[in-house]
Amino acid sequence: MLRSRTMQLPTAFGLLLIFLAGNAAGQVAVDDSLSVDRGRLLGVSSVGVGVMGASLVVLDRAWYAQYERTSFHWFDDGPEWLQMDKAGHVFSCYWIGRWGDGLMQWSGVGGRHSAWIGAATGMVFMGGVEVLDGFSSGWGFSGWDMAANAAGTAMFLGQELGWGEQRIKLKLSASPTPFAQQRPDLLGRSLGERLLKDYNGQTVWLTSSVGAFAPGKGIWRAVGLGIGYGAEDMLSARAVRDDVGSSDPRSRQFFIGLDLDLERIPTRSRSLRTVFFLLNCIKLPTPAIELRDNGRILVHGLYF
Repeated sequence: MLRSRTMQLPTAFGLLLIFLAGNAAGQVAVDDSLSVDRGRLLGVSSVGVGVMGASLVVLDRAWYAQYERTSFHWFDDGPEWLQMDKAGHVFSCYWIGRWGDGLMQWSGVGGRHSAWIGAATGMVFMGGVEVLDGFSSGWGFSGWDMAANAAGTAMFLGQELGWGEQRIKLKLSASPTPFAQQRPDLLGRSLGERLLKDYNGQTVWLTSSVGAFAPGKGIWRAVGLGIGYGAEDMLSARAVRDDVGSSDPRSRQFFIGLDLDLERIPTRSRSLRTVFFLLNCIKLPTPAIELRDNGRILVHGLYF
């Protein structure tokens, strides 16, 4: 179970994928007649497998060493963090799949083959972390986490196989909150830790643009809408109840706001395409309307 570290897991592996896949995005769009570059393919595969393995070993020694080893066991973490950690799993596997696909295209592996390899990359890496959880006394193998991993992978792969492109995309926005000051051990001490570990400040968005479904040209095709999900007032994984049965006032948040699909901004610059691909996992600040499950409605001039 990945309590408040869901968004950290792909970091070491993901940074490599982001860098290389970004270059791939800039090059593949120029040359659609790909042929397998055996040198690139061997290099990407070797480095990718090495980094995946090293990341799991480092995580095992740096994190799980703090807890006693046990026999493999399951853990039901479905009710925790109002499912924000599960949204993080969906987001992570979706983007690892995209990055892996980009790397394979850069190596000349095109079509459905690159999509399947990218999808497998996310499931194998995140599944490996889940197995480590299963042998730790502090955690446990979570079927909910694996289901979320599968959902993110399916979202990426289904669109690639069905449309040959990503028309509906996942994005993340995050900002610091005052809740981390009350539980810095759990929600982070530094700004970087808080952005990654404090679910109160994270929002996962489902976005699409005009250009995803309508033909035409121009920058207007990059404009679209996003539907976001977040949660707030959480100081622990599960709701804490007092002696009379009342729980802490945690609440779910639902958003609708404008979005800009950077990958649909027309440009002939390979460098700009690379930058746009790398940044497109981040939801840019835009006006948004927020609805909370307690009935409260808020209007944000800019929400991030």
